[in-house]
Amino acid sequence: MASRGRRGGASAREDEPRRDERVEQQAPAPQGPVLPPPLPVDYGVFMQGLVQAMQTQALTQAALQAQLEAQAQVPAQDHGGPSTMERFKRFKI
Repeated sequence: MASRGRRGGASAREDEPRRDERVEQQAPAPQGPVLPPPLPVDYGVFMQGLVQAMQTQALTQAALQAQLEAQAQVPAQDHGGPSTMERFKRFKI
């Protein structure tokens, strides 16, 4: 086959844009403002913040654990009446 045209033997016209050029022309323009590239990350500062957050979480967890243990040691107060569970069980649906 000597010619390098399209199927059917018709050759491409010189003034007709190629297929890949037409795709570029049809791509939509970006909508909205174009954002600048993100700022560089200082990983030392990032790691310090991460360590601080983990320490805060550990302190909070320890405080919550101490609060739960303190609540478990205090006996439940008896108000003299039936408990909420006993009143609930009396309902017959």
